[in-house]
Amino acid sequence: AKQLSALRHELAVEFEKQLMAQLKDLSMAQARFEVRFQSKNMERNGIDDVEFYLSANPGQPLKPLSQIASGGEMSRIMLAFKTILAQHESVGTLIFDEIDTGIGGNILVKVAEKLAAVSQSAQVICVTHAPQIAALADQHFLITKNVIGGNTSTSIQVLDREGQIHELARMLGGEEGYQLQHAQALKAQKNG
Repeated sequence: AKQLSALRHELAVEFEKQLMAQLKDLSMAQARFEVRFQSKNMERNGIDDVEFYLSANPGQPLKPLSQIASGGEMSRIMLAFKTILAQHESVGTLIFDEIDTGIGGNILVKVAEKLAAVSQSAQVICVTHAPQIAALADQHFLITKNVIGGNTSTSIQVLDREGQIHELARMLGGEEGYQLQHAQALKAQKNG
């Protein structure tokens, strides 16, 4: 148990560094992250209670992650965690369900770029309502829910290039000319 605890402490220092680097890439450069340990009586999992602490903004104290992270912060922290895990484990597929929760603007672009980078070493499945994220995908599936006769069913449709452009335009608010042009520009980023 003592050897396991020593290894955990050693890995925690490296994990903190890696997580901070990931958070910097995700527009959280001022955040601070720390792994804290409390000793406990010997149990099946050892003698450590481990808790993650975060300060998302300068001047704020470190507090337990479970108590303070906003939806947008949690989305980015989970992406950072999974990115690190994918680098160190044989993870074939990473699934992100609405990773865009609580974020917008340039941060969405950073998240999209990070997801695209992660997809180079693992399959990434991402459910998103953000066109900035969807645009960088290799493959698009349109998922719709339908209520027929009081029963809800879900359908999935593979989108070709034209379908992708129309769906991105719809995600941007409609299929007017300027929205279609914006969708084409977003998709061109993927190919450019």
